[in-house]
Amino acid sequence: MTPFQAIIFDLDGLLVDSERVWHIAETEMIAARGRVYPPEIRAQVIGLRVDATLKFLREIFQFSETVEELNRDLLKRYLHRIPAEVRAKPGAPEIVEYVHNQGIPTAIASSSPTVVIDAEVDAQGWGDYFALRCTAEDDLHGKPAPDIYLRTAKLLGVHPADCIALEDSPNGARAAVAAGMTCYVVPDAAHSCPENFATITPHVFPDLYAVLKQIRNWDGH
Repeated sequence: MTPFQAIIFDLDGLLVDSERVWHIAETEMIAARGRVYPPEIRAQVIGLRVDATLKFLREIFQFSETVEELNRDLLKRYLHRIPAEVRAKPGAPEIVEYVHNQGIPTAIASSSPTVVIDAEVDAQGWGDYFALRCTAEDDLHGKPAPDIYLRTAKLLGVHPADCIALEDSPNGARAAVAAGMTCYVVPDAAHSCPENFATITPHVFPDLYAVLKQIRNWDGH
């Protein structure tokens, strides 16, 4: 008997190894304006919406451009890298295919804008697996607020308590837990470690293969 009625996936850093590519694009954008991007600043924006990230960076670095202007520059730098540089995380193709084949309702709930979500999903050939793709840009508050997870569950027609959310960042995990969901975490080594989730969720896995094994065990497979 499956204990959950739906599975909601984060995307960047969870299903695709994109955080390092985002980091490259952000570093290039900041360097083009004569600044250096220290790790402690980068750590504070992981899992946030792009607009929130750029608002924060604009204030920290005192950029003269608007958030919208910075956004256009950053997205241009990132999008062209997706086909060649953004790869599926280990176990991602397997878990996505398994969940789809089992007929488990699923969706993406990402802080990235729709243009990025679509480009990443299409680059992996997952277009048929994710009919529902939600961006936090459509919500009043981005992660770590629960808005995107609450809205995604509503669109799936499933109570949040009956959903499992898969995340890689503390901000994302906080959002899922705040929505009342059970959160499985695979920390992205680019920015997080298991200890970062000690006060958020006890369900921390080394990789998506381990998560898939857990999901298979729901039905004794």
